[in-house]
Amino acid sequence: MRIALDVMGGDHGPAVVVRGARLALEANPRLSEVILVGREEEVSRALAATGGPGSRVRIVNASEVLSMEDKPVDALRRKKDCSIARAVELVRDGLADAVISPGNTGGILSAGTLRLRTLAGVSRAAIATVIPAPESDFVLLDAGANVECKPWHLAEFAIMGSVYMREIGGCKSPRVGILSNGTEDNKGTELTQAALRICRKLDLNFAGHIEGHDLFSNKFDVVVTDGFTGNIVLKTCESMAKGIFAWLKRELMLNPRRKLGALLGRNAFLAIKRRLDSENHGGAPMLGLNGLVFKAHASSREQAILNALRVACDAIEHNVNGAILREMAAAHGALEEARHDAQTSGQPVNA
Repeated sequence: MRIALDVMGGDHGPAVVVRGARLALEANPRLSEVILVGREEEVSRALAATGGPGSRVRIVNASEVLSMEDKPVDALRRKKDCSIARAVELVRDGLADAVISPGNTGGILSAGTLRLRTLAGVSRAAIATVIPAPESDFVLLDAGANVECKPWHLAEFAIMGSVYMREIGGCKSPRVGILSNGTEDNKGTELTQAALRICRKLDLNFAGHIEGHDLFSNKFDVVVTDGFTGNIVLKTCESMAKGIFAWLKRELMLNPRRKLGALLGRNAFLAIKRRLDSENHGGAPMLGLNGLVFKAHASSREQAILNALRVACDAIEHNVNGAILREMAAAHGALEEARHDAQTSGQPVNA
């Protein structure tokens, strides 16, 4: 398995990304080659610090970097030799089986969409983020790629999320729900109600609406929403987890009796912290692109890069995109009917 790794986009510089790649190569025999994409001099220096290149590492030079402040589409036109673009092009040209970047999310999505296009039958790519829950994980999509959506977009997200959790999450029949403000069919917006009707026609284990207070109840494996709502949910969950741990730590340190209780419960607290740590979950796939693209967190350190490479290998091994193509072909009739109904009712149908 050959994976292109953009080493320039993270918060901690190329050295951390390169060290993570080295750990992955040592731990994962499935990796036949990691292609490090970035400024050759900087990448070579970071690689030398880890013991030299080795037979399973290759450097592809990219003289420019897409920063977090860059506007993605404009920057991709100006910075044609940026590391994100070059890494995605390796997948496009069949020289890599997947690409991972901790860089600008919009830049990665734009590069993937412009250079790879979407899979047949998929209107929009979606960011799928795995979120830990008490008994198992669930996947939330879209987590930020599409601020405005049509009902069939949510239905496509439901199909892709179901495939991902079946192939990568190990769920035989993933339970799919659409995020809403109530479980009844008449709750939600016109968007979620229309998406609900489409999803009921698809070959999914579809369970209807899911309310926010059920996100961590282990009732659903796939939670579908538009990118605006999904990104808010994701960042709220992340900040709440950090806030609760900081609050709990402060309360447990208030007096000797509480400190003793904290010591007795230390292993339990550490176990929960490990489950919530994004470093252990790898990258978020951008599902629906005609090539496997993963977004690692900008603050990723070595362990996160190692796990992103692991998840990418899993996606290659399970042929996630092949499974999405089959499911989208099976759903073609229902999705086309939804677009036709929108067109005849006078609604805009732009994908």
